[in-house]
Amino acid sequence: MPDSNATPAPVVSVLSAKPLVLPAPGRGDDLQVRVSAPISGSALPVIVFSHGFGWSMDGYAPLADHWAAQGFVVVQPTHLDSRTLALPADDPRTPHIWRHRIEDITRVLDGLDTLEAAVPGLAGRLDRDRVAVAGHSWGAQTVSTLLGARVLDADGAPGEDLSDPRVKAGVLLALTGLGDDLTPFAAEHFPFMRPSFATMTTPALVVAGDSDRSHLSTRGPDWFTDPYTYSPGAKSLLTLFGAEHSLGGIPGHDVSETTDASPARVALIQRLTTAYLRDALQGDGTAWKAAITALDTDPDPLGTLRSK
Repeated sequence: MPDSNATPAPVVSVLSAKPLVLPAPGRGDDLQVRVSAPISGSALPVIVFSHGFGWSMDGYAPLADHWAAQGFVVVQPTHLDSRTLALPADDPRTPHIWRHRIEDITRVLDGLDTLEAAVPGLAGRLDRDRVAVAGHSWGAQTVSTLLGARVLDADGAPGEDLSDPRVKAGVLLALTGLGDDLTPFAAEHFPFMRPSFATMTTPALVVAGDSDRSHLSTRGPDWFTDPYTYSPGAKSLLTLFGAEHSLGGIPGHDVSETTDASPARVALIQRLTTAYLRDALQGDGTAWKAAITALDTDPDPLGTLRSK
C-alpha cells in the first residue's frame, strides 16, 4: 500500500543542459550555451534568446522555462559582456562586443546539430524550419539585425545586411529606438546604437513599457516603440502600462535590475509571446487570437496591443 505521508514525486516536464560549448575561433572565449527543452514531443520549434547587458545563459528563467514548458526549445548563449566572464573594460574586444553578440546568435544557428546531439534525449526532435529569435534590451538590438535591422555608420549609411533567412520571427523586448536622440554619453560610447528599421521585414512582436525611461535617450518611453513604427511588414506592438525596462521582472525573480516587479505583467508577456510564436512558427493562430481578444475585453488591462 502506498505511503500516504510520502512526499509526492515532482513532475518534470522540461530538461535543461549547460554549459554546452561551441567553438568560436577569433572570439577569445568559446561560446557557452544553455539549452532548455520539453521532455517529450517532436518537430520542436526553436527560440534563440539574447540576454541583456551583463546577464548570461542563466538569466531570464521566467521566459526560458515557460517557453520550454510550452513546447519550444530555448537556446541561450552567454555573450562576452556577461558579468560571469568579467571582461576588462580595456579588453580589445570591448568596442566590438555588439558585433560579437550578433556572431554568437549566428554561431548558435550554425551549431544546432551540435547542440541537439549534446543534450540527452533531444536528438532528432528539432524543427530547423521553425526558428525564432528573441532578446531583451541589448539582446533585442542584437537579434533585430537577424530580422533585417541595420546599423548606420557615421555618415548615416546602412551597414552590412546581417539578416538570416533561417529566422522566421522575432520577439523584441524593450528594444531601443532610433539613434537621432541619443544622449551625448550614449552617442560617444555606443556608436552602434544607430539602427535603421527600414529593412527589418521579418515578422516580430515588439514589447515596450510606457514607463521605460532610458538614460541613453533624450526622449521618453515612446523611444521604445520606434522598432514597430519604423519597420515594414507584419509587426505587433504590446505596450505595457506602468512597465519599466525590466517589463515586470522578465530577467529573473527577485533580481536587483527589476524596478517594477509585477508577476501579473510577466504572466501576460509569457502568454502573449507564446501565443504569438505559435502563430508565427506553427501557423496556429487560435491562441494568438484568443490572447488578443482577452486583452481587448479585459476591464482592467495591463496594456494595449496593435498590429499592422
